[in-house]
Amino acid sequence: MPSVRRVSHEFLERRGLTTVFGNPGSNELPFLAELPDGFRYVLGLHEGAVVGMADGYAQASGRPVLVNLHAASGSGNAMGALTNAVAARTPLVVVAGQQVRSAVGPEANLANVDAPALMKPLVGWAAEPACAEDVPRALAQAVFEAELQRRPTYLSVPYDDWAADADENSLAVLDRRVERASAPDGDQGRRLAELVAAARRPALVLGGDIDSAGLFDDAVRLAERLGGPVWAAPSLFRLPFPNRHPLFRGVLPAGIAPICEALEGHDLVLVLGAPVFRYHEYLPGRYLPRGTRLVQVTEDASAAARAPMGEALVADPGAVIGLLLERLGSPAGPAGPYRPVPEPAAGEGGRLHPEEVFAALRDELPEDTAYVVESTSTNSAWWRQMDLRRPGSYYFPAAGGLGFGLPGAVGVAMAQPDRPVVGVIGDGSANYGITALWTAAQHRLPVTIVLLRNGTYGALRWFGGLLGVPDAPGLDIPGLDFTRIAEGYGVGSVQVGGAEELRAVLAERPERPRLVQVDTALTTPS
Repeated sequence: MPSVRRVSHEFLERRGLTTVFGNPGSNELPFLAELPDGFRYVLGLHEGAVVGMADGYAQASGRPVLVNLHAASGSGNAMGALTNAVAARTPLVVVAGQQVRSAVGPEANLANVDAPALMKPLVGWAAEPACAEDVPRALAQAVFEAELQRRPTYLSVPYDDWAADADENSLAVLDRRVERASAPDGDQGRRLAELVAAARRPALVLGGDIDSAGLFDDAVRLAERLGGPVWAAPSLFRLPFPNRHPLFRGVLPAGIAPICEALEGHDLVLVLGAPVFRYHEYLPGRYLPRGTRLVQVTEDASAAARAPMGEALVADPGAVIGLLLERLGSPAGPAGPYRPVPEPAAGEGGRLHPEEVFAALRDELPEDTAYVVESTSTNSAWWRQMDLRRPGSYYFPAAGGLGFGLPGAVGVAMAQPDRPVVGVIGDGSANYGITALWTAAQHRLPVTIVLLRNGTYGALRWFGGLLGVPDAPGLDIPGLDFTRIAEGYGVGSVQVGGAEELRAVLAERPERPRLVQVDTALTTPS
């Protein structure tokens, strides 16, 4: 019989999980031994960066990806980054090394005590096989659970299991296929279509799942059929709709009272592919205006169950959009031209205003550029200046945890080598995933990192003002020069001054990774 390792490798190969992101330790070496020629191992220098790169890769490719972590310590290092993958509903399959079975009970060094409990409640499923023969089946379950739940899974495997002989039943996993199809039944579809058709002033709220599922263009068709305003759900991690479309009203604020105010006057709010809602700042009030009915359509049963108001239908948003397009008739009227961008605000004191930076990105880079953004204090400036009309144009840390942006840009660039990729990263967040620069250099990825340096945690300063504590310690981070750090990791870098110099640099098409550092004025996120 083949070994457990060989059966597991073949299963992963058949499922297309041949790119492995990791940072190996001794417990992981037996799994990595004898990897077939078609596999690619992507080394990261810190587990947080490893998960961030895998998260970006999985989101951009639309497929699950394998992550290999080192026992409890490496898993712990990765947990902060994992929160973003959970909130983005990214199907990561995390396989962690465990001590040999006989050494787990005595808690030998590098034993992961109660490994399945370590990553809960973050992951959607976690296990450690009861015996070596069960490893291939458990690995298959980790893959299928990640696909079905759209959530990371975690499997801890004692390292002596990989060389053990598989039994005959283990081979059954090789040809397994698990799929989901979920559409409203006849009565559900009819009621929903009648409800939407009867609405006098319907509004759409679209979540990041719309872009993740490839429904960007379908959402535009539905919005134009309805003719009502469109918002993006708060705490947005993917852009589900062109941001300068005449029906687009922006990203809903992440507070209870301001969302209620924004939805005033609408008798029906149809929420597609989003939780209801991912609030952030505590601004209490009514959840919805009086007379407003909310209907949520999501594949995420947990999001449907925990929503504090409205009705929910757990179904594929794509199937619901198709049903509504079929039953709603002709469009309400022409959508009109896309909204023009305003002139960017000007910086001062030798620092560019972030709007000047984003205007340069918009004008100098190709229209199909994918942006991975982790500069929270420049949020309002970003949406004022950008014109994003393509699917997969925008990625943001879904749980708000810093460290996704720079590794995420590397992962997106690896998944989409023929598409321009730019990371827009603040100097505060860059430190969390800076080691991803080394991986970008080793793989010669043509990714551009635009590093916005303002010397402070700008978003925290804004939030401190909101909370009435504007002078908290630890908000300033002077003395950082990312051009020197980038050079040390093997990435070419440049410090730019004025807007014209920035435009000239951006107009060049890189063949390898580069970091462009720009000193920017302090702004507020909203």
